[in-house]
Amino acid sequence: MHLDKVTLCLLVVALPGLAQAQEAGSPAPAATATSRKDAGPAEILTNDQIRELIRQAAEKDIENDKKQRDYTYIEHEEEHKLDGKGQVKSTETRTYEIMVLYEEPVRKLTARDDKPLSDKDSRKEDEKIQKVIEKRKSESEEDRNKRLQKQEKDREEDRAFVKEIADAYNFRLAGVEEWEGRSTYVIDADPRPGYEPHMKNAKFLPKFRFRTWVDKAEMQWVKLDIQCIDTVSVGLFLVRLHKGSNIQIEQTRINDEVWLPKHVALKLDARVALLKGLNVSEDVTYRDYKKFRAETKIVPMGEVQESH
Repeated sequence: MHLDKVTLCLLVVALPGLAQAQEAGSPAPAATATSRKDAGPAEILTNDQIRELIRQAAEKDIENDKKQRDYTYIEHEEEHKLDGKGQVKSTETRTYEIMVLYEEPVRKLTARDDKPLSDKDSRKEDEKIQKVIEKRKSESEEDRNKRLQKQEKDREEDRAFVKEIADAYNFRLAGVEEWEGRSTYVIDADPRPGYEPHMKNAKFLPKFRFRTWVDKAEMQWVKLDIQCIDTVSVGLFLVRLHKGSNIQIEQTRINDEVWLPKHVALKLDARVALLKGLNVSEDVTYRDYKKFRAETKIVPMGEVQESH
């Protein structure tokens, strides 16, 4: 997950989460259950040094995203619909198995409301996976190369966006904290007055502020707390994200080689098509990361039988 995807995709499209919203200008929230100390003389970083650190951390996260495609894992989503007073009206849960088919992640729904799918729904999920396999099996070498080139182009756009993030904010070292036994810089980021975006999506950046925890040893962000501080309109006002929406993301170290999502929490206050209000909180956890060999291919059952 990258900062651009977080702010634009997760918040606007309402993917995973839950968190307490904060008003613009209020202090960014501090981590819980961690030791905290203010930055001392040995922990002074200039705004330019922090900006470079943010660039390094975001660049590493792009590589994490690439390495994540070598893993299967379980994703558990819990969605709460809220009333006008913020009280839970209803709750739905979904559990997915995330696998990689032909260099791309695919989600397979395995449970709803913590109950296994019915035989009928399970077959539908299997059929969906089979369609993906059949589509990729018949893909020409030219089409495959185009698809992979597009993936690489997307990564390059992510890198360009990272530069926008580094330029769009003023940074401040808020202190040093222990996070899961690791020492981290705690960095606050506020929109920089007079910032002029170069990329189209970057126009949303001044609408958000964030706090990030960056692992000192690896220069890798391990937690993000992002706040919407002004109304965001997307798609000719089809979606309006209101001030107060908030997302928190935590990552964890896997196999001593990659940092991958552990927990995402979102509180979303939005209006869709200027008609329907959307007030939800979501909480998503990721577990059971398992690496498979790069040369491994997932193939239809029929092919396995034919090979004997």
